[in-house]
Amino acid sequence: MAKPSIDISESFASTAKISGDISQKEVNNLLLFLIGVGVSGHVPDQFDAKKDSYSDLVRDLLKPLHISRGHVTCLVSVKPAVINYFAGFHGGAVAAVAEAVSVACARTVVAKDKEIFLGELSISYLASAKKNAEVIVDASVVRSGRNLSVIALEFKLKKTGNLVYTARATFYHMPAAKL
Repeated sequence: MAKPSIDISESFASTAKISGDISQKEVNNLLLFLIGVGVSGHVPDQFDAKKDSYSDLVRDLLKPLHISRGHVTCLVSVKPAVINYFAGFHGGAVAAVAEAVSVACARTVVAKDKEIFLGELSISYLASAKKNAEVIVDASVVRSGRNLSVIALEFKLKKTGNLVYTARATFYHMPAAKL
């Protein structure tokens, strides 16, 4: 078993079992990478998940540009809070934006008394939107019926019009309670 030369007492790695077929250099490089991207960093109290900072973060990125029945267009600013190690739009943030915009789009065609829930979200990462880039997110209803709605999204760079991400979301409709 490889013994790392750096301290792995960090809470994220202290219980890790390291395979014997991995070299010490590879283990050290992985641990340094994880430390570098902030895996071991402390999360400040104001960002505690119980305070719904996730929704605030996503909402802060979005600016609605156009809303009509079956169609929503928003502008997304790739701020430093949502970039990855390589200074591109973090994949999880792309997914969060896709979810938020697709919910808004679905709500333009689904009756208000019906609850909807996200059953499937697929994303194709074609390129990367870099830090401080502006991205146009265009969502449209592909199909909406009694039990489900399908939303297609395109993420294009505002500056060049290049397609960087595509997404497809499927929402299931819950029947309205009849009391």
